[in-house]
Amino acid sequence: MSLEIRSPQVRVAVAADAQAACNVLRRSIAECCEVDHKNDRTILDAWLGNKTPQMVESWFVSPTNFSVVAELDGVVAGVALLTGAGKLALCYVLPEARGQGLGKAMLARVEEQVLCWGVKALQLHSTATGQGFFASRGYTDAGKVRSPYGVETVFFWKQLDASGDAGADATKRKRFCNCNSA
Repeated sequence: MSLEIRSPQVRVAVAADAQAACNVLRRSIAECCEVDHKNDRTILDAWLGNKTPQMVESWFVSPTNFSVVAELDGVVAGVALLTGAGKLALCYVLPEARGQGLGKAMLARVEEQVLCWGVKALQLHSTATGQGFFASRGYTDAGKVRSPYGVETVFFWKQLDASGDAGADATKRKRFCNCNSA
């Protein structure tokens, strides 16, 4: 008997994905991030407070965000959201979908988008739960930061431009926020 390997399909998120993506976020945070929220109802309620289908839909349709979902067998099992400033704001998978390559596939797609935008580095705040994942993907730990909902996070960043030359002429680089300089 052979084990079927399911391969994730990553695609751009649409408004109609909001309910399923919201379910991914809420379940992943509640069930996978216990080491972070320690089952403290106050922290968990604050963390989940903006994870509603309506809010997720607004994130997906915002022209300043880039969102993807990962599907397994046609079911949304992962969600990632990138802001226009090059910040990975979300990267979550369903508890039962962990270890199946969804996070890696979504992160690779988000990194491609960052480069398309001309942003040279990606930044994020990781939970303790996700810390090993981002470290294994080449992200640099730049220290601890407390989240607005009371969880200590790790600030990570990764240089994504091909040259990786931090000493390049500043006039040739775009500002990190990707704003036009005067």
